Amino acid sequence: MSDETPQPGPWPRPCIVVVGGFLASGKTTLILAAARLLQQRGVRCAVILNDQSNGLVDSRLATAEGFLAREVTGGCFCCRFSELMSSIEHLQTFRPEVIFAEPVGSCTDISATVLGPLLECFDRYRVAPFTVLVDPARAAALQAADADADMAFLFEKQLHEADLVCITKADIYPDAAAIPGVVAGTPGVSTRRLSARTGQGVQQWLDEILLGSQQAGRTTLEIDYARYAQAEAALAWLNLSCDLVPAVPLSPALIIGPLMDRLDTALTAAAIPIVHLKVFDRCASGWLKAAVCANGEEPRVEGDLDASPAGRHELVVNLRAKGDPELVRRSVEEQLTHIEGKVLDVHLECFSPAPPKPERRVARS
Repeated sequence: MSDETPQPGPWPRPCIVVVGGFLASGKTTLILAAARLLQQRGVRCAVILNDQSNGLVDSRLATAEGFLAREVTGGCFCCRFSELMSSIEHLQTFRPEVIFAEPVGSCTDISATVLGPLLECFDRYRVAPFTVLVDPARAAALQAADADADMAFLFEKQLHEADLVCITKADIYPDAAAIPGVVAGTPGVSTRRLSARTGQGVQQWLDEILLGSQQAGRTTLEIDYARYAQAEAALAWLNLSCDLVPAVPLSPALIIGPLMDRLDTALTAAAIPIVHLKVFDRCASGWLKAAVCANGEEPRVEGDLDASPAGRHELVVNLRAKGDPELVRRSVEEQLTHIEGKVLDVHLECFSPAPPKPERRVARS
């Protein structure tokens, strides 16, 4: 429920479920699908989203679906751990039994910098095994001989600290081969295949992390933070939010579709690889979200496809791309000028992430 009315107690220690994985691996989609299942069973859930900047598509999406959501912005959970704890403590007022936490998709060393400190609060919280999601197509690209070295570094580090690996998007890749890094990774790490879109494997994943006996945070990475900072800094991080008043009333689909096409065309022409692009539109008649994780890819769409035309829209764009932030910014700003109508209250940030500096790091043997 999105109504922030405190529930009557008592309630068990809430379980913190951290779901990691590379950009566009399906973290938010899985979390919301799992939260829906739990809600149907009468289990109260909340969601904490994380980003390097403000203005998140995923927060709008979680709220649009009726879930209690909080944000930790301005850095990853590891660099904003005290803010993560403040968000968890605030949510206690509303008696959630499960709190899903989604770290930034370019972050790693989560086991030591997030799960480790959380596990020290064993008297207040339970901590689920650390799930890392893997998109089969992304895995194949990042483990190829010609893979981008920075993105491959982040992907491999994320994979090797997992307690549980879930290979996602089984509805799209039903015959995907096993991921080599999973097979050769940490001994004892189990692997699941699931689709949050169809529900395949989601209930079984929940049973494993909430009811199983697997230990959380078993693996502490050996990681060079200078190399880690270099890899993250290779990304341009753009968050845009604004209000649109189109020249004639338009549906969310007729706002998002042409905008996604223009952004894809412009970024491709500028030789800027899209790592993850998400666009969210909300108006009086409904909402729509579309996302791609590569140039030229067909968007995955969810929401109210049949929403009727409206005269005012809230638009949010989150773009993660490999390239110069200033060039990415100009490419996106240029596309706003092609919108027929008024673009109001524009908030746009585009930058490369700062070097990660964890507040705490708890190495577990």
